[in-house]
Amino acid sequence: MIRIVIAEDQGMMLGALGSLLNMEEDMEVIGQAKNGEEAVKLVQTLEPDVCIMDIEMPIKTGLEAAQELKGSSCKIVILTTFARAGYFERARKAGVRGYLLKDSPIEELVSAIRLIKDGRRMYAPELVDIAYEDSDYMENPLTDRESEVLSLLAEGKTTKEIAKELFLTPGTVRNYISSIFDKLEVGNRIEAISRFKEKGWFK
Repeated sequence: MIRIVIAEDQGMMLGALGSLLNMEEDMEVIGQAKNGEEAVKLVQTLEPDVCIMDIEMPIKTGLEAAQELKGSSCKIVILTTFARAGYFERARKAGVRGYLLKDSPIEELVSAIRLIKDGRRMYAPELVDIAYEDSDYMENPLTDRESEVLSLLAEGKTTKEIAKELFLTPGTVRNYISSIFDKLEVGNRIEAISRFKEKGWFK
């Protein structure tokens, strides 16, 4: 019997997926989580064979949870609507064994779970194509300090607030922001934050 934990913040999707997988003779859903933090606790407590995780969940994302569970005996499968190269690369680095899209038929997911349980890796073909078409998908061009500044911008902080938090002068922060715009090839903060998030570079 393949013991499964599901982490999904949409209640209807969580219930439906659990019901469908429980209909399989060789599968049993032993736990359900509504965020990444709950998923980590369930996996550590119940020790399932497989954990199916959404990416964008409250408190802790699926990618953060997968990173935390890296090295555990549980095989992590990302099930998401987001076919993004950056997310895919972060998932691979976190050691996930599968990355599948929610619009796939349930039969594909069931088949993938069995193969992953047996030690295989399963990635949606669309993701592999996107990843290798996007030549710069692997590398974040920003320095650690620039990434830190952009993260604070994404939190809505002003230049002065960022300067105070990082013990820098406002002028230095403005220089970092200018460098961020140049490297990401964008014209304003909103575009920079959007591009950084799209690439899956936010930690």
